[in-house]
Amino acid sequence: MTEDAFHLTPLDIRKQEFRRVLRGYEPGGVEEFRTRVAEELERLLRERAVLEERLAAFADQLRTFREREHAMNEALVAAQQLREETRTAAEREAEAIVRAAEAEGRQRVEEARGAENEARRQLAEAERQFQAYLGGFRALLERQVAELRALDGSRDG
Repeated sequence: MTEDAFHLTPLDIRKQEFRRVLRGYEPGGVEEFRTRVAEELERLLRERAVLEERLAAFADQLRTFREREHAMNEALVAAQQLREETRTAAEREAEAIVRAAEAEGRQRVEEARGAENEARRQLAEAERQFQAYLGGFRALLERQVAELRALDGSRDG
């Protein structure tokens, strides 16, 4: 646009500056005024078309952003549900593992008690056998000592 481009403003229209040119019905002035008004109108229409295109583009972008936002919100809700379901499943699985571990622990404790009782029984049996062996050995030693005394007494007398 050039410096001398015609810009018709609402203030110009209110002041009705153009009437001075039209009063004398000067054909050149009127034609120049009409040309300027037509050019300004065309410029404004072009500017309006550009602005409408930009507005439509912004509206499309906004629609796209809203669709993305909606999709992201849905993904977030799905992720939160999945997290909750995963947490619940993990808690259930942990409880099942704990129950199984407790049951296995109780079973092993019972097995250990049984093994301890068996070891005590075997120890008691070994102690009884040892005492029986010791008793037999003492009896044998006492007989041997008695025989040795008898042999010593028969030599002395």
